[in-house]
Amino acid sequence: MKNLKLKAARAAKDLSQQALADAVGVSRQTINAIEKGEYNPTIKLCRAICKVLGCTLDELFWEE
Repeated sequence: MKNLKLKAARAAKDLSQQALADAVGVSRQTINAIEKGEYNPTIKLCRAICKVLGCTLDELFWEE
Protein backbone atom coordinates (compact mmCIF):
# COMPACT_ATOMS: atom_id res chain seq x y z
CA MET A 1 0.00 0.00 0.00
CA LYS A 2 1.38 3.40 -0.97
CA ASN A 3 2.37 5.68 1.87
CA LEU A 4 0.81 8.93 0.69
CA LYS A 5 0.98 10.36 4.23
CA LEU A 6 4.75 10.11 4.19
CA LYS A 7 4.93 11.69 0.74
CA ALA A 8 2.62 14.54 1.82
CA ALA A 9 4.55 15.19 5.04
CA ARG A 10 7.83 15.23 3.15
CA ALA A 11 6.41 17.66 0.58
CA ALA A 12 5.00 19.89 3.33
CA LYS A 13 8.52 20.26 4.73
CA ASP A 14 9.75 20.99 1.19
CA LEU A 15 12.14 18.04 1.30
CA SER A 16 13.12 15.95 -1.69
CA GLN A 17 13.38 12.19 -1.34
CA GLN A 18 17.16 12.64 -1.43
CA ALA A 19 17.13 15.26 1.34
CA LEU A 20 15.01 13.05 3.60
CA ALA A 21 17.19 10.06 2.80
CA ASP A 22 20.34 12.01 3.68
CA ALA A 23 18.77 13.18 6.96
CA VAL A 24 17.94 9.63 8.09
CA GLY A 25 20.97 7.85 6.62
CA VAL A 26 19.42 5.76 3.85
CA SER A 27 19.36 5.90 0.06
CA ARG A 28 16.86 7.88 -1.98
CA GLN A 29 15.69 4.56 -3.41
CA THR A 30 14.74 3.40 0.10
CA ILE A 31 12.53 6.47 0.65
CA ASN A 32 11.02 5.97 -2.79
CA ALA A 33 10.29 2.30 -2.04
CA ILE A 34 8.64 3.19 1.30
CA GLU A 35 6.42 5.79 -0.41
CA LYS A 36 5.48 3.29 -3.12
CA GLY A 37 4.67 0.61 -0.54
CA GLU A 38 7.41 -1.70 -1.81
CA TYR A 39 9.51 -1.65 1.37
CA ASN A 40 8.51 -2.08 5.00
CA PRO A 41 10.95 0.03 7.05
CA THR A 42 12.29 -0.95 10.45
CA ILE A 43 10.86 0.77 13.50
CA LYS A 44 14.23 2.52 13.92
CA LEU A 45 13.96 4.00 10.42
CA CYS A 46 10.30 4.92 10.98
CA ARG A 47 11.24 6.80 14.14
CA ALA A 48 14.08 8.62 12.36
CA ILE A 49 11.74 9.69 9.55
CA CYS A 50 9.15 10.89 12.08
CA LYS A 51 11.78 12.92 13.92
CA VAL A 52 12.92 14.68 10.74
CA LEU A 53 9.36 15.37 9.59
CA GLY A 54 8.02 16.34 13.02
CA CYS A 55 5.27 13.72 12.92
CA THR A 56 4.24 10.76 15.05
CA LEU A 57 4.43 7.12 14.03
CA ASP A 58 0.62 7.01 13.94
CA GLU A 59 0.43 10.04 11.66
CA LEU A 60 2.80 8.57 9.08
CA PHE A 61 2.56 4.81 9.32
CA TRP A 62 -0.79 3.82 10.84
CA GLU A 63 -3.14 2.33 8.28
CA GLU A 64 -6.85 3.09 8.65
